[in-house]
Amino acid sequence: MNDKKINQLKNEYMSIPIPAELEFKVKKSLKEGKKAMNKKIYIRRLLATAASAAVIAISFTVGINTNEALAETLSDIPVLGGIVKVLTFKEYKFSEKTYDVDIETPALDGLENKSLQNSLNEKYFNENKELYEQFINDMKSLEENGGGYMGVSSGYVVKTDTDKILSVGRYIVNTVGSSSTTFRYDTIDKKNEILITLPSLFKDESYVDIISSNIKEQMVEQHNKDENKFYWVEGIENEFTELFEKISINQSFYISSNGKLIISFDKYEVAPGYMGVVEFEIPTEILKNILVSNEYIY
Repeated sequence: MNDKKINQLKNEYMSIPIPAELEFKVKKSLKEGKKAMNKKIYIRRLLATAASAAVIAISFTVGINTNEALAETLSDIPVLGGIVKVLTFKEYKFSEKTYDVDIETPALDGLENKSLQNSLNEKYFNENKELYEQFINDMKSLEENGGGYMGVSSGYVVKTDTDKILSVGRYIVNTVGSSSTTFRYDTIDKKNEILITLPSLFKDESYVDIISSNIKEQMVEQHNKDENKFYWVEGIENEFTELFEKISINQSFYISSNGKLIISFDKYEVAPGYMGVVEFEIPTEILKNILVSNEYIY
């Protein structure tokens, strides 16, 4: 693959303009969302009609210029809880020789809090734009050094969809020799339309030590029941020197449909690669005294 072809691929994706709707920032979103919650604004909406969905799809989806393409795009849009939809803003696939990329960018629609909605959509767009640019640059570098296999896959899953909570997970799988997988979640209060962060759930930062201690216990317990479940943690004999100590203040998480806190770790973060992405459900009993409320976790 020559430089002209690589640059053509890069320019094709990078020339996509950020839609005018995506002009707000996350900080402003949170401020407005909290203001809405303080005023106890609870807004319910009817399901979007097929006509309005078509307008939305046209405004977000790049490259749709025929009725057939539009119909195909709309058929893939799931309706979540009758309030919020998750649609694919942009999907780019490329495969040539030993290079493969499949990047699917989500976009939210249906929130009254447009600041929150647009800031999240802008974040998703920019993350995947940067991911694609990095893939093209790495592919060019690999070609200059004799070539090799390289792949990137990115997409999203809806982990939770209830009347109260929407949790959307975005994953990236990088493959160069071995593969790595990362997961990041956004959890939204669908009634008050605010973004829920891990620190916002608790009275203080004591949750870091409490949750970390429980996860260590779960790791050892899982290993004792099944030696194939292996973690880099004290209490399990291994040669790995950097053992898991504690979660980060903003550790990746989501809230399950039954109101449980789920802590997520990327592939290789706390365990060997064959364990993949690992998750731990944290017992609400150990959290009840430090929770701000039982609105989300119970």
